Amino acid sequence: MEIKYHSHRHALEILEGVEEYDQLWNEIQTAISNVTDEKLANHFRANYEGQPTKSLSRSINSLLKEEFTKLGWTPESYIFGESEYGEHTWRLDFAKRVDLTDLDVNNETKTIESGISIEVAFNHGGSIAWNLLKPVIASEINHVPKRIQTGVGIVICATDGLKQAGGFDSAIGTYDQFISNLRPLRNILTVPVLIVGLEAPKTFRMMVEKRGNQNFGSIVNLR
Repeated sequence: MEIKYHSHRHALEILEGVEEYDQLWNEIQTAISNVTDEKLANHFRANYEGQPTKSLSRSINSLLKEEFTKLGWTPESYIFGESEYGEHTWRLDFAKRVDLTDLDVNNETKTIESGISIEVAFNHGGSIAWNLLKPVIASEINHVPKRIQTGVGIVICATDGLKQAGGFDSAIGTYDQFISNLRPLRNILTVPVLIVGLEAPKTFRMMVEKRGNQNFGSIVNLR
């Protein structure tokens, strides 16, 4: 899939400027680009066509999970290290730890534990603020120890083009809506966050058919 992105608090500059983060950023781009139109269409046809599923969201989530897991990312990663915060509310879609090297005041090399956390957000637009806040919670130091102390957060969402071509519900939060929420939440979103928008497939679109009270999706080739 092709992407576009928006950088909050210099997220892109940090991802590309810090060697250890840059390696993880390259992995993220690789994972997304490996979810090709062909793989998406084949996955939907094999798993959801003929069922009351109208959008590509499940296929995208499944294929991204497969690609990120192959690259060593932890799916359904806990934000906190304490077991009482292990329910789904306090989990990230993917996370990966990395050790940063730095020089202290005495010019001695030291290692800082950090990482990147990822949310894949195809849910209702009313959840945008929470989707943005979860990587921040994973980054900020507070009274509960983190499973992975995040340095940069990434939110993957649908562009308007993918929303329309992919059969998504009209109420989902989209790339432009995520960006518009950054300004009023700026004082709360205190860590670098990169908004990544997934573009529509180039070779097919979803056709949605309503049968009774249910919607069914099918793949329609464009060429």
